[in-house]
Amino acid sequence: MLQAIDPTTGKLVREVESASAAQVERILAAADAAWRDWRDAGFQARAEVLRRAALLMREDVERLAFLMTEEMGKPRHEAVGEVTKAAWCAEHYADHAQAYLEAQEIASDATRSYVRHEPLGVILGILPWNAPFWLAFRFAAPALMAGNTCVMKHDSHVPGCAAAIAEVFERAQAPAGVFSNLAVRTPQVESVIRDPRIQAVSFTGSERGGGAVASAAAAEIKHAVLELGGSDPAIVLADAKLEEAADTLTLSRIINAGQSCIAAKRIIVEASVYDRFTELMRERLEKLKVGDPRERDTDIGPLARENLRDNLHRQVRETIDAGARCLLGGEMPSGAGFFYPVTLLADVENDMCAAREETFGPVAVLIRADDEDHAVRIANDSRYGLAASVWSTAARGEAIAARLEAGQVAVNGIVKTDPRLPSGGIKRSGFGRELGPHGIHEFVNAKQIWIGPKVE
Repeated sequence: MLQAIDPTTGKLVREVESASAAQVERILAAADAAWRDWRDAGFQARAEVLRRAALLMREDVERLAFLMTEEMGKPRHEAVGEVTKAAWCAEHYADHAQAYLEAQEIASDATRSYVRHEPLGVILGILPWNAPFWLAFRFAAPALMAGNTCVMKHDSHVPGCAAAIAEVFERAQAPAGVFSNLAVRTPQVESVIRDPRIQAVSFTGSERGGGAVASAAAAEIKHAVLELGGSDPAIVLADAKLEEAADTLTLSRIINAGQSCIAAKRIIVEASVYDRFTELMRERLEKLKVGDPRERDTDIGPLARENLRDNLHRQVRETIDAGARCLLGGEMPSGAGFFYPVTLLADVENDMCAAREETFGPVAVLIRADDEDHAVRIANDSRYGLAASVWSTAARGEAIAARLEAGQVAVNGIVKTDPRLPSGGIKRSGFGRELGPHGIHEFVNAKQIWIGPKVE
């Protein structure tokens, strides 16, 4: 049984039966049966389905957004924005997939030689709870437009969101089997990965989960894309526009109650402006309202689950016990729901818990750096390498960006995912890329075509 618990109240709001073995078989068989016709339908026909899906989401945005608020606590305005962004992703690939996958002419000893980009077949997407609609479309839109069919195994805590996503494709008149919702629990997933009809896997989630998925896929000689955790650094140097940096990093840290892989987590500040920047962050963070995500004036809702809150509190207390100063929050609240206060930890060292581990919650960590080189060393001293940001002059920030060990770097701006640009990590943050032209190329066969006669 898949259960959705409203994190605002801690009460059960939805139960969905896990798919039986027979149902799993029907879903995989339908996806496999559909993919060649879907491939042969062509870009225009596939784009029409994606555009209809986008339109349906825009028209039904309030209902779809509420499912996220109810099942994982996302504030209403953020949930509306997520549905809209998912629609944009569908539209982007409907508009650009054909150009992204144009044949590439490459000169050789052939009369003509080139590379075709062809779909692989059935792609399995294993998705987390923290951005149910966006992550589903980040996976599905490029894979579908490339001519693959998609089987979505969504997180078991957001079954209502998963069913609604599948319903969008059904209402958009996607042919049977082109997009399917596989409502199974985690222990059932390995057998699906190993099923010969699954050609590749896209996974977003934890390090541990990513390791298990990568292991199963590799054992079956299948391609996988992994987007895993991060302890993303944000470097703030003395020549930065401090007020702008504080505004943006506050937003980055508290979006989705801090439950974002690419949120700024380690804020590394040059010593000469450290005290001033600490006050700027404190001023902004202490004004934020934690409360019911259904209310329009709520900035931060609850964490998605009780165990997530317990782990976050452990990280905070261990960091304080190691010598960090707690300037805001840091205390476990009483009452219903899985709320956690906005917390600001100062004078954190890079070997403390909240710097070494990924913190998934509204906890900002400030680390003092002697200078630029020291800041870069701190930023790179992590097993993660998902995203980073730099606050300085544009030219200096760009030079620093080249030195940072991360899959994406923002200079004087918020780190975000964008359908037009590739996103992904290095080190323990995963491998492969999603979005942009790079993302759609992950799930295609780059087929070399050599046409003779040979040219001497």
